[in-house]
Amino acid sequence: MPLVNRSQPVHLCGIGIVQKLQEQVMKKPPLNSIILILAVGVSACGGSGSDSGGGTITVAPTSVTPPPPQPPTTTCSLLNRQNFAGSVLNEWYLFPETLPTALSPSAYTTVGDYIDALTATARGQGRDRYFTYVTSIQEENAYFSSGATAGFGVRLSYQPTRVFVIEAFEGAPALAAGIDRGTEIVGIGINSSNIRSVSDVLAAEGSAGVSNALGPSTVGTSRVFRITDAGGTRNVTVTKAEYDISPLSSRYGVKVIDNGGGQRVGYINMRTFISTADNQLRTAFSDFRAQGITNFVIDFRYNGGGLVSTAEVMGDLLGGNRYSSDIFSLTRFRASKSAENATRRFAPQPQSVSPVKIAFISTGSTASASELVAAAFVPFLGANAALVGSNSFGKPVGQIGLDLAACDDRIRVVAFAKENQDGQGDYFSGLAGTMRTTCAAADDITRPLGDPQEASLRTALDFVAGRSCTPIALAQSAQSVASGNERRVLPAPKNASIAQREVPGLF
Repeated sequence: MPLVNRSQPVHLCGIGIVQKLQEQVMKKPPLNSIILILAVGVSACGGSGSDSGGGTITVAPTSVTPPPPQPPTTTCSLLNRQNFAGSVLNEWYLFPETLPTALSPSAYTTVGDYIDALTATARGQGRDRYFTYVTSIQEENAYFSSGATAGFGVRLSYQPTRVFVIEAFEGAPALAAGIDRGTEIVGIGINSSNIRSVSDVLAAEGSAGVSNALGPSTVGTSRVFRITDAGGTRNVTVTKAEYDISPLSSRYGVKVIDNGGGQRVGYINMRTFISTADNQLRTAFSDFRAQGITNFVIDFRYNGGGLVSTAEVMGDLLGGNRYSSDIFSLTRFRASKSAENATRRFAPQPQSVSPVKIAFISTGSTASASELVAAAFVPFLGANAALVGSNSFGKPVGQIGLDLAACDDRIRVVAFAKENQDGQGDYFSGLAGTMRTTCAAADDITRPLGDPQEASLRTALDFVAGRSCTPIALAQSAQSVASGNERRVLPAPKNASIAQREVPGLF
């Protein structure tokens, strides 16, 4: 029986060591449930300059019989875990021709290092930039169901000698300490007596040195920051704590903006594709619909992707004027798994709106599920769907998860590619070459997100109003080497949490 079953709306609770796909996540999913995602990986989040539809693809339960139980020390030996990872890639990897014909795991001291070696060829070709990895089942389920994570609660970006806060999350320690978008971090220390200049750290160790200076993602880890903002320069002590990332900010996630001339524009700032976004989006679009709004700005500027199911919800809510025969996305697996290929059509909802124009705000952090949503509307809106800001990351592929449950290992393996109705899906260099209209704009961190005078949002509003713009240079791919005063998100540490993989620049 094929894994993808289009007739039964069920969540998969897999059985045995190798689990199968799950398209949607319950509020409290079992630890062995699997999520289909489109999201960036560790190096994609940092190294890129930024980690990815009608009728939901659902999955039927499997009847895989588990092997006899073994002692945990045997089941979870490094070799067994590495061999499990290798077997997952051999069966599911989207680019099987790039895998080594023989590669002994004995030379590698972690599961992650072995996966990196197996995927090195595809990574060198720009098709798998650390998108295949091992993560914790428990940690991933907690994040995708509620946004649960631990840290200071900020996104950070850097220039050659400086580090800035580009976003701060509600309910997290940093915002409570007065640190918000536009704050510059000029020094970091474990205490006030050993604060080290950020410029010195960047000069000596690069961006990875700053990531290391921020410490592990462990509750209770404290750092003293020397910060500069509108209030001047001062030292602030912040301690990492648990918090939930809200996919739509309570401060600027949803707005109706007066664009002049009687035109009102619906604005959504979408941080990440997790299941708690679904009802937030339905509520927002229900209000837009009630107000008769038909022009929209969807701010994906830092969105590294996430759940395919949530991307489909967003597509449906933006698809009120789509027919049930219109295709949101096509899913393509490798030849040996072609039985899993699927077509997802638009399924308009009671809250759906009917857009005339949509501006998608993008940066090099915009990836995967966010790119999927933007690309899906090109065949239908044409030049009336615009990419605004800078080029996106470029990740038209997604991961499935397969579990070694006894060891809390989930192997996230790139297994499928996504295309829109016109078959456009080869945008590994970003969406600027796929979107029929692009408008270059800066990410102005001197203004709050959602401020109509912020450069990217102002340009998006100008597009919606019919004013001309300067196109994004096609040569400016998200993988271009940063230079001069260009800002890039701070890369996640090597032992990144799942939230740091999904939310570029998160600490």
